[in-house]
Amino acid sequence: MADSNATLTLDGGDQQFPVHSGSVGPDVIDIRSLYAKTGAFTYDPGFTSTASCESKLTYIDGDQGVLLHRGYPIDQLAEQSSFMEVAYLLLNKELPDSATLDKFTHTITRHTMLHEQLLQFYRGFRRDAHPMAIMCGVVGALSAFYHDSTDIADPHQRMVASHRLIAKMPTIAANAYKYSVGQPFVYPDNSLSYAGNFLKMTFGVPAEDYEVDPVVESAMDKIFILHADHEQNASTSTVRLAGSSGANPFACIAAGIACLWGPAHGGANEAALNMLREIGTPDRIPEYIARAKDKNDPFRLMGFGHRVYKNFDPRAKVLSKAATDVLDKLGISDPVLDTARELEQIALKDDYFVEKKLYPNVDFYSGVILSAIGFPTSMFTALFALARTVGWVAQWNEMITDPDQKIGRPRQLYTGPTQRDYIPLDRR
Repeated sequence: MADSNATLTLDGGDQQFPVHSGSVGPDVIDIRSLYAKTGAFTYDPGFTSTASCESKLTYIDGDQGVLLHRGYPIDQLAEQSSFMEVAYLLLNKELPDSATLDKFTHTITRHTMLHEQLLQFYRGFRRDAHPMAIMCGVVGALSAFYHDSTDIADPHQRMVASHRLIAKMPTIAANAYKYSVGQPFVYPDNSLSYAGNFLKMTFGVPAEDYEVDPVVESAMDKIFILHADHEQNASTSTVRLAGSSGANPFACIAAGIACLWGPAHGGANEAALNMLREIGTPDRIPEYIARAKDKNDPFRLMGFGHRVYKNFDPRAKVLSKAATDVLDKLGISDPVLDTARELEQIALKDDYFVEKKLYPNVDFYSGVILSAIGFPTSMFTALFALARTVGWVAQWNEMITDPDQKIGRPRQLYTGPTQRDYIPLDRR
């Protein structure tokens, strides 16, 4: 039932279209009948003004710097919750009680192992293969091993596939890192937390005991929470579009990973760290600040501002403190990290950045934290994919159960040649 109507006047004729109001956020004009009524399409490159679906998962108010998961502010979740709680929330609509959380965590930890034959896939990649290339291949291959959870019409199979993806992604990512550095794979340790287990699989070696640093573990868990879901971004839209065709869940998540790999999406924290390395030392910051302000200079400060958030990125506020905690705890002396801290303080006070609301975003801080922990930049996007998997599977599940969902089929504004007759080859 429409809350009101919008009138479109085209070629002298008026057409009415229903307007729907969500629980929060802007109203939506329902134009599903636009083509049938007028013979016209809308034109919206990048879909920046188009609602592609109805969702109850995540809400963003970029002007106010608000990010909600099922109504809960992201800062409250990051500071008071755990990634397992957030994963349950996204999948099941409500926060779990203690017993339910224990059961859910037990379920996830019992799916962390990879099939031994699947481990052979890694040896088919070159040693210098990018971790995201490996993750695309291995995640897509899961559908060849787990035939008992690919029937998307079966709610139980959908949930088993969701649990498997959330559980196995840390193992897949850690193995991609281990393969790149020539170290043996480390099997999951189900006695550890989700973040702690991932850290051990990544940095532990079979011949030595590995103790998870609680400060690093906490920061890792926060990074996972803050990247769990972010509404209808490019990779999430890709997962939904792939899923709309009826593709199995493993193929859909592999498609999301491929989209996330793009430097304009998941590679932003890597770009921010590369920028810090280019600056090099704190004494060179004024030079680069001046270049950033120069419209004729192609240099841009990466990790500042956000396409959606026109205020401070709420995720960045949480990671700012986590970055300080990690750097202080590890006592790392690195000019790049010193540069990051100095640049942060300058940008927060500089009138140019304050006026344009170019605040440090989540990519700036996550890159600093991950570098301090010891991750190479090539792993940054893989970690993003690991965390975002829970959002992808929650969005995919929501899409599958939406009665209004149809296979995605965008249209276009065609500007090519009009119809013309074929000319035989010997007459051209």
